[in-house]
Amino acid sequence: MSQSLETLAHQLLDAAKAAGADAADAFSISGTSVSIDVRAGALEQAERSEGTEIGLRVLVGQKQACVSASDTRPETLAQMAERAVAMAKESLDDPHLGLADPDQLSRDTDASSLELVDPSDEPDPAALEHDAREAEAAALTHKGISQVQSASADYERYGLHLAASNGFSAGYERSTRGLSCVAIAGTGADMERDYDGESRVFQADLRSAVEIGETAALRALERVGATKPKTGTFPVLFDERISSTLIGHLLQASNGASVARGSSWLRDRIGEQVLPEGLSLIEDQRRVRVAGSRPFDSEGLPTGQRAIVQDGVLLGWTLDLATGRKLGMPSTSNAGRGLSSPPSPTAGNVALTQGSVSRADLIADMGTGLLVTSMIGSTINPTTGDYSRGAAGFWVENGEISHAVNECTIAGNLHEMLRRIIAANDGRTHLSRIVPSLLIDGMTLAGD
Repeated sequence: MSQSLETLAHQLLDAAKAAGADAADAFSISGTSVSIDVRAGALEQAERSEGTEIGLRVLVGQKQACVSASDTRPETLAQMAERAVAMAKESLDDPHLGLADPDQLSRDTDASSLELVDPSDEPDPAALEHDAREAEAAALTHKGISQVQSASADYERYGLHLAASNGFSAGYERSTRGLSCVAIAGTGADMERDYDGESRVFQADLRSAVEIGETAALRALERVGATKPKTGTFPVLFDERISSTLIGHLLQASNGASVARGSSWLRDRIGEQVLPEGLSLIEDQRRVRVAGSRPFDSEGLPTGQRAIVQDGVLLGWTLDLATGRKLGMPSTSNAGRGLSSPPSPTAGNVALTQGSVSRADLIADMGTGLLVTSMIGSTINPTTGDYSRGAAGFWVENGEISHAVNECTIAGNLHEMLRRIIAANDGRTHLSRIVPSLLIDGMTLAGD
């Protein structure tokens, strides 16, 4: 790439102005990704991609349009801008559109303190393949593992730059390094599978390939002989691996875009109890060495920490500028966007208050019920909060894990479910969503 990302972004702004845009913002992204898949002791797939992509949003009056390309030639930039302006003129007026005022923009755009990029060299493909092979081999050492469905290692590093006609211009880099393994136990109709994996900003923080492969194998072996559980009303414990999906439903319902559309079961509930007293949901977009961190949002506003739920009480919505204007509220600096789409509200790093007991303590206390470790499909009514999902995991009898179960459905209403959660203390603090195992009493379980 002969031009810097900053130069490209500003060239797009110049092209937009020349094409007749009243205002504009531009993204430029350049990066490299490598992915290695191993199966049956052999390299199954190797992919590498690198390139530069650009995106432009123009505003003409109260109309907007977005375009993107992977061609950075000057003539392409001019054509993009001309097409974007022509598209904007044909779109509908939206009185809530507009860039941030200059005094709203972030003044601290240096991302170095967030440690979002591993400064070490890109790993050699042979090193990635070695890690994937090692994870697969570790899984296959366990008796009863018939095969490894996949063992994968990947690496990504990219930089981005955002510039806008309101004077904002800043960028940063980020990197991720991942490793995963899916193991299969048994054969034929009795096959069961499970997985383990991890993604980190720094290679040095990643768990070993052997540990990941062995964990995947042990989890698969635990699932052998799974049967359908009883039908009835029982306590359900959501394992830490999947408990964040529950909080994800709360985040979606508290997203300003859902509220503005009238499709949120949390509408009109600001100031009300949505979680038990003592539990808070805190967002912090500036956590160190966490993939979801960023020094500014996609509209150039400063990021930081805020409480979405405090002591169980919902405090507000997740907002970008336009959605905030629709609801008569300021942005919460949560704008996210793709290269070919306008900004929209997106929650960043969140953490639910950790409990004072372990997952094992919750299992002992729940008596008879279901420990959920995986889920498939979903029927969630965004307006009412009615909840139904396919689940698999382990049956708990008299406070002890009895046997594996599958092919069941759990159901309830999110507003009632979330107000009854009991949190364990096992949330992994390096994740973007830190959510411990969660116990909910009295859910409907459909099995045999």
